[in-house]
Amino acid sequence: MTAIPETFSYAAALACARCGRPYPIHQIQQFADCCQQPLLVQYDWEPGFCKEDLLFREKTMWRYFEALPVSERKHIISLGEGMTPLFQLSSLGSEQDFADLWMKDESGNPTGSFKARGMSVAISKAKELGIHRCIVPTAGNAGGALAAYCAKAGMECTVVMPRHTPSVFKDECRLYGANLVLVDGLISDCAKKVGEVNREKDWFDLSTLKEPYRLEGKKTMGYELAEQFNWQLPDYILYPAGGGTGLIGIWKAFKEMLSAGWLAPGTSLPKMIAVQSMECAPLVRAFYQPQQWKQGFQPQPSIANGLAVPYPFGMDMMLEVLQQSGGLAMAVSESAIKKALQQVARQEGLLISPEGAATWAALLQLRNAGHIDPGARIVLLNTGSGYKYLENLQ
Repeated sequence: MTAIPETFSYAAALACARCGRPYPIHQIQQFADCCQQPLLVQYDWEPGFCKEDLLFREKTMWRYFEALPVSERKHIISLGEGMTPLFQLSSLGSEQDFADLWMKDESGNPTGSFKARGMSVAISKAKELGIHRCIVPTAGNAGGALAAYCAKAGMECTVVMPRHTPSVFKDECRLYGANLVLVDGLISDCAKKVGEVNREKDWFDLSTLKEPYRLEGKKTMGYELAEQFNWQLPDYILYPAGGGTGLIGIWKAFKEMLSAGWLAPGTSLPKMIAVQSMECAPLVRAFYQPQQWKQGFQPQPSIANGLAVPYPFGMDMMLEVLQQSGGLAMAVSESAIKKALQQVARQEGLLISPEGAATWAALLQLRNAGHIDPGARIVLLNTGSGYKYLENLQ
């Protein structure tokens, strides 16, 4: 057992997610221009960072400091993110005959969502690299998180958000001092606006997977799940996938822990199930019709704002996770999401995000179709607080 060191990281390099071409980690990077794919942080854990080192460390995601890409602890920009609770859904599980049903609840993170994890690492690394101005297209939660961490770091921040986003997401960005730009359309239209802004000004773009470090923050959910289950992984994880950073990050964490010897040799990794809304389900379409998924695709807004990501930059990586894990992708209706949110609130006392509720709706459909073992250990990921979506639910 050791305290978190002041200066240390096993982060060794960046590599293209497709071809593996190396990129220097000590320079400002966005994504791999060789294949137009995300960059992944690679680690060299020899002689090793041991799970026993975690004993008595602070209860935030920075307890995994050596497995994160920030080299010096003085650069960390933290608001206390991570180490979120893992709840057993005893009432719903008993009623629906699930023997071992759990929810990883990210609603208690700063700014009310899992986006805090990614932005904490991204802004910490940005500080270390000397970046001072950041911009992001967002469906809601990522914008508020970036605004908060930029405020903490003393950086300038611009957030580009769909005009139809609930007011609370807009208000928090303004309160944190961000420059808020509203756009008609979905997050893909916001991304186009970011490109226009950056033709005139030099802002660091923190779009999902278009820089390497938000992914590293999100992967800590995987480390926490393993630690909270005493290094025994669940059989299934249902994840609400929009841009897919969390899905990819959790899988990356599991593979890192296997490589480092934190998990027993031969440990079976969970089947990863990606859940989307029927209003915008590009991953589902690509999973079942990889060559034709864009034909006739007409994405629409969803009450689960974070799921309305029509053309995710990490599509290939998400598909790879599903294939490697033996998982699948599925979509649920807006009405099923609303019903699921009410069920979880009334029976478990948890007011979760519509994105998180989508996983419960999906689980019921999978069980009814015989695609999941109700006796298995199942984890649902709730990515944010339902309080921020009350305007959507009226």
